[in-house]
Amino acid sequence: MGKVYAALDVSDKTTHICVVNVDGTVTWRGVCATDPKVLAAVLKKRCPDVIRVVLETGSLSAFLYHGLVERGIPAICVCARHAKGVLSTRVNKSDPQDAEGLAQLARTGWYKAVTIKGEATHLNRANLKIREQLVAARQAMTNQLRGLLKLFGLRLGTVTTPGKRRERLEALFVQKPALKAVMLPLIESIEALETQIKRSGRLLAASAAADPVAARLMSVPGVGPFVALIYKSSIEDPGRFTSGEDVSAYAGLVPRRNQSGERDYNGCISKAGDPMLRCALYEAANNLLTRVKRPSALQAWGKRLIETKGHKRARVAVARKLAILLHTLWQSGSEFRWT
Repeated sequence: MGKVYAALDVSDKTTHICVVNVDGTVTWRGVCATDPKVLAAVLKKRCPDVIRVVLETGSLSAFLYHGLVERGIPAICVCARHAKGVLSTRVNKSDPQDAEGLAQLARTGWYKAVTIKGEATHLNRANLKIREQLVAARQAMTNQLRGLLKLFGLRLGTVTTPGKRRERLEALFVQKPALKAVMLPLIESIEALETQIKRSGRLLAASAAADPVAARLMSVPGVGPFVALIYKSSIEDPGRFTSGEDVSAYAGLVPRRNQSGERDYNGCISKAGDPMLRCALYEAANNLLTRVKRPSALQAWGKRLIETKGHKRARVAVARKLAILLHTLWQSGSEFRWT
């Protein structure tokens, strides 16, 4: 049969398969269930000598990729954003057409392969995402509570703990007793979320303390257990990056460049990488500049930037430095040294 290349256009229930030869001619098309066992069986039957099998990043990509690799299929996951640019050149869009376009990408090699993280890393990221969602839900409900109270001329004010919020609400309900029964479901939901957030936080803190890499990263001022776990789960393998500067670019913390002819402009940061990692590094930079009491060279450098560039740019710059520093400590196996 000669050298052939295959591609998978994945949807929730079915997957379209396209196989092309070295000349780009389609040799087979088909549809099967979105299951790695079924896909591997079809590929081994239709193209046993396939050179590579390409699929796009998506919600099922990690599950399918690991399942295919375990069954001996040379699967490669490509960046969906880049594949979209190539597939958009076709006049008509359909699942078979997309599968054929991806197969041509597999043949030409004109794609950017994406590293698929392991199951243990995905489990850690799932824990972090669950906590992030719980915090976002609590914030949304708290804002809703504040807005509803203002309809009746009541202001919750600044409350930093659940106990202070409870005391403040009791004082407000004395002014409007009818509101207590109305607001009670929302208040109890907020308290239930706070209980789960504390529980999740304790589990993550224990996980970070037991992890030698995370414990080493936490030696850096401003880096707590959540930031350390997010950094570790996002990078997974520091050998993926030749230098710390590549990590800062991966996090989307480097300026976006626009150069053509006489024009050469560096704009705002690209924000093209992992948003969870970028937010964690920014939060760590803010902690270093505003909360850490013990002085360090990095903190002094960031405070000088605040005077010349402003708070926001200084935090971004320090976050970029932290990305590089954490990568260096991880690779060297050393801890942060105070100066």
